[in-house]
Amino acid sequence: MKLVFCGTPQFAVPTLQAVLAAGHEVALVVTQPDRAAGRRMELQAPPVKRIALEHDLTVVQPEKIKNNPEFREQLEDIRPEAILVVAYGRIIPQWMIELPPLGNLNAHGSLLPRYRGAAPIQWAIANGETVTGVTTMRIAAGLDTGPMLLQRQVPITLEETTVTLSPKLAQVGAELMIHTLRRLEAGTLKPTPQDDSRATLAPILKKEDERIFFSRNAHEINNRLRGFQPWPGGFTSFRGKLLTVISTRPLTPGAELVPPGRIRLVSDRLLVGAAGDTALELLEVQPEGKKRMSATDFINGYKPKSGEVLGA
Repeated sequence: MKLVFCGTPQFAVPTLQAVLAAGHEVALVVTQPDRAAGRRMELQAPPVKRIALEHDLTVVQPEKIKNNPEFREQLEDIRPEAILVVAYGRIIPQWMIELPPLGNLNAHGSLLPRYRGAAPIQWAIANGETVTGVTTMRIAAGLDTGPMLLQRQVPITLEETTVTLSPKLAQVGAELMIHTLRRLEAGTLKPTPQDDSRATLAPILKKEDERIFFSRNAHEINNRLRGFQPWPGGFTSFRGKLLTVISTRPLTPGAELVPPGRIRLVSDRLLVGAAGDTALELLEVQPEGKKRMSATDFINGYKPKSGEVLGA
């Protein structure tokens, strides 16, 4: 099939590679512009662009696509059978939705209609889900509201973070997209409307989502820390300075009773109280201006005392 591929981050790369390996013609790759990143703020190409250039594919990086006559003419001249959209990062305009006969096909990192939005993987973990997955769908005008094509479930383990789960879902999404294309081409795949009454949202993460509130119970805090890796992460404060919390372990309710936000030292373990008679064991932290360190090193270096407060 003749396709146009729209994608930007690493999550989209496995799908582009799978489409090429399956023998489809990718007539154009659309990705976001190069952005400044790193300490030196040097321009860096998106992962999708780097892979596309390795395969000698034509790449365009428009700043906008809704009202872009040149870009529209380019796609109309290609006349793709389908447009694949995987983590592109732009809202697809109506003219583009209507262009290819098989539609704009999206691989979304959740079991739709749950977790519609920009951060489905992060919020699934943050909300303590034990199962997520990937859904292929036809893009419609609403936010991830289009008819579903195929779905596949993926378990979320207790140790899973966004960093570890995203590559798994990316690979599943790549395989699912190939199956979707094959069945659409054969005419054996019937789209299924989403049940809007079951929809939940996964809004884009904000910087303020990183603040740890010990008014939440230990499991809720731990889940948010797992979901918000690598960004925005989680932080509190200690002795008036920022303390980034890298990893934690929730403890059984009542096992180590500590008032919310208060520290308790148990041998070389650093515990902090949370809501509902729960507690967290801090495993790895990063004090302001310092490198990340184990809780043991933090105890040895900063000499926290039982009864001190985090987040005050």
